Amino acid sequence: MPLRNLAWLVVVPGLVGLGLAVGYTAPAPEHDYKLVRRVVEVLAEVDANFVRELSDEEREKLVEDMINGGLHKLDPHSQYLNETHLKAFEVENEGSYGGVGVVLSPGAAAPRLRVASLLAGTPAYDAGLVAGDVILKVGDEDARDMPIDRATKLIKGETGTQVTLTIGRNGKEFPVTLTRSRVAMHPVTGVSRRADDPTRWNWFADEANKIGYVRVSGFSELTTKEAEAAVRELEAAGARGLVLDLRDNPGGLLSEAIKLSDLFLTEGKIVTTKDRRGGEKATAAKAAGTLFLPADGKPVAVLVNGGEHGSASASEIVAAALQDNGRAVVVGERSYGKGSVQSLFRLPPDQKAAVKLTTQTWWRPSGKNMDRKLAEAKGSDEWGVVPDDGLAVSHTRAEELRRGVELQKLDYVAGKPDVVAGVFGKTPPAPPPLLGKDGKPLVDESKPFEDRQLQKALEHLRKKLGVVGRRVDGAVPALYPA
Repeated sequence: MPLRNLAWLVVVPGLVGLGLAVGYTAPAPEHDYKLVRRVVEVLAEVDANFVRELSDEEREKLVEDMINGGLHKLDPHSQYLNETHLKAFEVENEGSYGGVGVVLSPGAAAPRLRVASLLAGTPAYDAGLVAGDVILKVGDEDARDMPIDRATKLIKGETGTQVTLTIGRNGKEFPVTLTRSRVAMHPVTGVSRRADDPTRWNWFADEANKIGYVRVSGFSELTTKEAEAAVRELEAAGARGLVLDLRDNPGGLLSEAIKLSDLFLTEGKIVTTKDRRGGEKATAAKAAGTLFLPADGKPVAVLVNGGEHGSASASEIVAAALQDNGRAVVVGERSYGKGSVQSLFRLPPDQKAAVKLTTQTWWRPSGKNMDRKLAEAKGSDEWGVVPDDGLAVSHTRAEELRRGVELQKLDYVAGKPDVVAGVFGKTPPAPPPLLGKDGKPLVDESKPFEDRQLQKALEHLRKKLGVVGRRVDGAVPALYPA
């Protein structure tokens, strides 16, 4: 499923099930019968005359492609979700899945399955698996030539159940039985992992001047909870300024975007949604639960970027809400410009498939439009979130690739520090380089990484705090979260 199709801003109406049940039992209009019959007629011609006979799976895929092709013509964010895609959608929504926390990579030759990295704090991490371990068996199945998707399917499962992996390490083989748990896909990260405990983050981008840094990579059910915990930890450590990084954030749950915005606002409108019938719903901030106060003494800068994989949807709601209410400045590039809301409708009879439809548009607190396509249709240039005056910073393709490499490094966990030290000594395995199709590294990592957008945000915050020029060398460049 394309990334941008997963970059949904979704609302799940509470009465969808009842509405669909009623619709399912009601007789369809004659015109609808004609439309369905046309699809059946096309399928009949394919069955009778196509150059080869299609399998049942291919026929099902053909119908799904027909549906999605039509929906995409209506709107690029509307989509039919079969059972597999619906489950993936739900995992993205929940922000966690049942598994053990290993990141697999295929080797060049048998044995092919290796542990590329661990997810900190998961069963595999706690059991002492390390990067480089070879998976020889999953349960009783030989994994030496097992496709990676097959291994992933076998290793994942219901929480509380067990799976035994036979591990190869330093010429020895041994079994490890793991109890599956909920593995969180943490959407909130900091500047760097703590060396003594990779489950925890360092939150200061400029510790000398007490400027914190929180990156939000998506809006799942975990987002506000994790962001609140990070900000509270920063406040306890004396944070005076904050960078909220929403770059490359494709969006997610509307409810989480509202809650995250509300963490920093005591009052004011957050967002307004509008439907096709003229209905409007405005959501306002509440004073209770607001963090990082007083607002005039603790400045905030929000990082956004543009392009196909830029800040979109829910991340734009947060950036616009904080900008329009004067709580934060926006630094970087004009955002993606997705100002539409999708609703999920499960389909009868078993609710195992669904259709995701664009049902509303959303508007900034100022009342301005956010959606690029809507603006372009009206010949307007009013869309997205635009950086504040003097705070626009674009990036090159090379910079984008390098930042991706740095993010990948922060994603990498070789294992529990004491276990890694016992296995590898003073030279733990490094994260694998990001390679191009030619097998060569995509970036030159011999040069120090400089994040100009982050630097601009820090410069602005230092000026607001009256500490211009007081910077500790090396406090910023060695980033980055994932």
